[in-house]
Amino acid sequence: MRTIYLETIIQAPIEKVFDLARSIDVHLQTTGNTQERVVAGKSSGLVELSDTITWRARHFGVYQNLTSVITEMEKPFMFKDKMTRGAFAFMEHTHSFESIEGGTKMTDVFVFAAPLGFIGRLVESLVLTKYMTRFLERRNQMIKQIAEHQF
Repeated sequence: MRTIYLETIIQAPIEKVFDLARSIDVHLQTTGNTQERVVAGKSSGLVELSDTITWRARHFGVYQNLTSVITEMEKPFMFKDKMTRGAFAFMEHTHSFESIEGGTKMTDVFVFAAPLGFIGRLVESLVLTKYMTRFLERRNQMIKQIAEHQF
């Protein structure tokens, strides 16, 4: 199992950043490189506690579906989504938000495990951790750009 920890400082109010991070429409806008789309569940607006969404995206040249549910939410400080079906053996993503001077600190804790035992752990180490880190960093930078330009 691997953990990716990212902090992003955004010069915008916490409520704005929180809503952008849980917006399905912004998610789709910030993941265009993977051709992501919603194929089941809530398909637009802001995710709320217990919402389930199935995403279809292209990763490593292969289309994959991933279903996740929002398992926790404390507005505007935190929400957590957990994979219920998909390519990972396990995936949980905690999104945390803290008001700081001049804006918001957005923190991601992304915990995941690849399937297939030893082979999966090797793939996590050699490829998947770096790939997922870049994916999340790109998304966070786009959220930052949107938040700071709309503020």
